[in-house]
Amino acid sequence: MEAITIKDIAKALNLSTSTVSRALRNSYEINPETKRLVMEYAEKMNYRPNPIALSLKDSKSKSIGVIIPEIANHFFSQLINGIESIAYNLGYHVVIFQSHDSYEREVANTNYLVSRKVDGLLISLASLTTNLFHFQDLMEKGLPIVFLDRVPKEIETHKVVADNFDGSYRATVHLIESGRRRIAHVTSPIYLSITTERLAGYKKALEDFDIPFDESLVKYCIYGGKVVEENEAAMEELLNLPEPPDAFFTASDRLTTGCMAVLQKRHIKIPEEIAIVGFTNISVAELLNPPLTAVVQPAMEMGQQAVELLIRLIEHPQKTGDYEIRSLQTSLILRDSSVGSKVNIKVS
Repeated sequence: MEAITIKDIAKALNLSTSTVSRALRNSYEINPETKRLVMEYAEKMNYRPNPIALSLKDSKSKSIGVIIPEIANHFFSQLINGIESIAYNLGYHVVIFQSHDSYEREVANTNYLVSRKVDGLLISLASLTTNLFHFQDLMEKGLPIVFLDRVPKEIETHKVVADNFDGSYRATVHLIESGRRRIAHVTSPIYLSITTERLAGYKKALEDFDIPFDESLVKYCIYGGKVVEENEAAMEELLNLPEPPDAFFTASDRLTTGCMAVLQKRHIKIPEEIAIVGFTNISVAELLNPPLTAVVQPAMEMGQQAVELLIRLIEHPQKTGDYEIRSLQTSLILRDSSVGSKVNIKVS
C-alpha cells in the first residue's frame, strides 16, 4: 500500500495542499474545524510526514530535545507520553535525556542536543540547577526553548506548569479538616519553582485556619527524594520533635513513598497516628498499604501543551514575544492514608 501524501489528503477533502500542510503543522492560521477534519483524515489514512524530505525542504532536523530529571518517575514518564503523542503526529522525533537532578549532566545533555542540531528544547530543571546561563545563551542565539513543571522565573518563554499552589492548598485543608494540626511538609530544594509554589499553598491553608506556621515542620531535601539517607534523616528529625507531626504532606513521588516506608518501619499507624498526603502520579497509589491520598498532576496534558507551544516557536519564529504561562488544574484523590479516625498516641 502506497504511503498517503499531503496532495492525497487535499484532494480527498477538497482543500489546497498549503491548507493541509499548515493544518498538519497545527498552524494558528487554520481554523479549528479544518484542523480537526485534516487531522482525523490523516490519522484514518495512517499519514506520516517524511522527516527526511521535511528536513531537506526547510533545513530543520525535525527533532526535539527533551531533558527531564528522571524517566523512572511516573510523572515524567507520563509527561513524555504526552510530548511524543503530539510530536509524532506533527512529524517530529523526540530525543530524551535524563539529568538525574545533576546540573553538570543537564549542561552536558543540552550541549549534546544542540550539537545534534535539534530544532528546540523542552526542559524540566534539575533540582541542583541554580545557574541558567546555558539556557539563556542558547535563547539569545535563537534556539526555541519551552520549560515545563520545574520552570525558571528569570527566563521569558512559554512555560507549562501544574497549579501547585492550589493543589498544595487543598491537600493541606483536607488534612486540617480531618483534625490534623501539626502538619509536616517534606519537600524539594527551596529554589525550585514547584517547591516555593507548594510551600505557599501549604502556608496559606494554615493561615486560613489560624494555625501558626512552624518552620521546624518543614524539611527541604536537596536531592528531592532520590537519596534514601537524606529522606530518612528528615523524617527522623520530624518524628523526634518534642511535639511530633500528626500528618505529613509530601511534595513528590519519592518523598511520599520514602515517608511511608519510614512510618511503617517504625510501626506507626496510618492514618490513626499520622496521616499522609502526597504529590504523586504513581499508578499504584491505591494499592499501597494503606491506599494513598494524592495530589495528581495532569502530566500527559502538560507534555502535550508544552510540545505544541515549542513547535509553534520552531515553525513561526517571527511570532515570538507573547509568551504564555499555562497552569493546569491538579486533582486531589482521597484514600485511606488520610481518611480515618485520629488517635492521640505520642510518637517515640
